[in-house]
Amino acid sequence: MNSLNLILGRVARLAVSIAATAIVSMALVEVWQVFARYVMNDSPSWTEPVALLLMSTAMMFGAAAGVRSNRHFGFFLLLDYVSAGRRRALVVIARGIAAAVGLLLCVWGGRMLGDAWDFPMAGAPLPQGMVFAPVCIGGALIALFALEQIVSPPPAQSGE
Repeated sequence: MNSLNLILGRVARLAVSIAATAIVSMALVEVWQVFARYVMNDSPSWTEPVALLLMSTAMMFGAAAGVRSNRHFGFFLLLDYVSAGRRRALVVIARGIAAAVGLLLCVWGGRMLGDAWDFPMAGAPLPQGMVFAPVCIGGALIALFALEQIVSPPPAQSGE
């Protein structure tokens, strides 16, 4: 189990790196959009769909890392007022909900990815289905990290 935790820790760090890279890239794309529009008077059509793809990537991979670091949906206020047994049950319920939501995002994101892959993205030379790749991958990571915490809970943090 310890080696699995180490591997998932590396996956979580990779997710944070991808999210950070997506945020920086999104900022650069928007800077180019402003420069091209107001300085060159030639607004590129690809910047908006690419920025939205990068925002989705940052959001989904960041959310997955948040689940791994236990900064996600929970009954944090309620946990301070219940017994230890009920606290563990509420934590498992919260992580189960996170896993279920992640699984739904993965399955439906994958389905939409496949359905839209053959259509071109408006304004960018990319397949439209690419927009759903971060939803699918991020959802899988959310489910994986939530299940990991059900099986092997992290040490209690404040609020838990």
